[in-house]
Amino acid sequence: MILQFERRHSRWYEVLLFGLGCHLLIGLPLVLGLPVLEVWGWGFWHELPELHLATHIAVGGAFVASMLTLRRMQRYPGSQSVALIFPTVTAAFLFAMAILLLSRQDYSRQFLLGSFVVSLAWFYIGFAVGRRFRTLKLALVPFGETKQLRSLGQADLRLLESPDLGGVRFDGVVADLRATDLPPEWEKFLARCTLCHIPVYHIRQVAESMSGRVKVDHLSENEFGSLLPSLAYLGFKRIADLLGALLLLPILLPVMAIVALLVKLDSPGPALFLQPRMGYRQNPFLMYKFRSMHVDMSGEDFTLAEDDPRITPLGRWIRKYRVDELPQIFNILKGEMSFIGPRPESASLSLWYEKDVPFFSYRHVVRPGITGWAQVEQGYAAEIEGMSKKLQYDFYYIKHFSLWLDVLISLKTLWTLWRGFGAR
Repeated sequence: MILQFERRHSRWYEVLLFGLGCHLLIGLPLVLGLPVLEVWGWGFWHELPELHLATHIAVGGAFVASMLTLRRMQRYPGSQSVALIFPTVTAAFLFAMAILLLSRQDYSRQFLLGSFVVSLAWFYIGFAVGRRFRTLKLALVPFGETKQLRSLGQADLRLLESPDLGGVRFDGVVADLRATDLPPEWEKFLARCTLCHIPVYHIRQVAESMSGRVKVDHLSENEFGSLLPSLAYLGFKRIADLLGALLLLPILLPVMAIVALLVKLDSPGPALFLQPRMGYRQNPFLMYKFRSMHVDMSGEDFTLAEDDPRITPLGRWIRKYRVDELPQIFNILKGEMSFIGPRPESASLSLWYEKDVPFFSYRHVVRPGITGWAQVEQGYAAEIEGMSKKLQYDFYYIKHFSLWLDVLISLKTLWTLWRGFGAR
């Protein structure tokens, strides 16, 4: 049998529309040029001394930072890039404006606003075009567990009936490389794919990228090594957490004082609830929260249901919008927690989970966080089955531990707060 292979290469319009060169050679000149014409007109060259070079540099930097951030965050499952465009571009331009103000550089607010609007339009148009032309197309080898991928969606998945691509241009071939029933002709097929520069992916790699979870049932030694977080980023993140907490503390202290007073007025008992939690490297610590339940009914370690009768009227509201988590900024200052990381479980529940959930204790390899990948993807989980799934999200976060994933979680957390998703 003669296999019909087509070498994997980008079509000309893909290179034009989705490459970095398109953003730099077309997008950046538009972002810098159109506002110049709007502010100074076609005779702008007569106003060169007034064009504020520092403003152009800041705008260019904001555009490039937005481009790189969006491209990196799109690699993660469930990133919903269209929802990330506005907050990402806004944050980049606000940072650029802050630099101009702190350095006392002359700048044009009209030019900054125009560049901001053009940048938004450029990225939204790019998203619409990308969704039309860049749907991932994968061929599935029908052996082992590959058929399970079809339930995940998020791509054009086509099950092969024979070891032949049939002239169709695929972005890659997915196979269960550990399948014991893979026939020799299919093994030769996978080898030919590699020779023709068509990527061959193991099912576990693709399932992880689509679901945002790392399965923990059978971890090998190599997988434990890949789950070891970067020590350099651990150090950087600790410094960023400390600086962020110090900057936020003067703003949050008045808010926390008001919430504490409301909690005291809402029901008898202390304003703060201190609970033993399992932390970084399995060191227990006391986590601070505003009390959201009645004192005489708060014996359980977790909330039983959304309509749990132990929750006070005010407690239901501060839980929904995560206001009860604000005192944890002191845990961050003490080095016990981070802004982003696996959610810390109570000490008693941790001991329970370690008996029934494989590799549960490995989630303590990074500092626990106020919010995390599992919280924005899954929400609340207390039962064993839900905790196993949550742990898979935690392992994904540890494996992809990076600034880009933390930025994505931060943006998704804002959206979660807006919707009140997963609160109990």
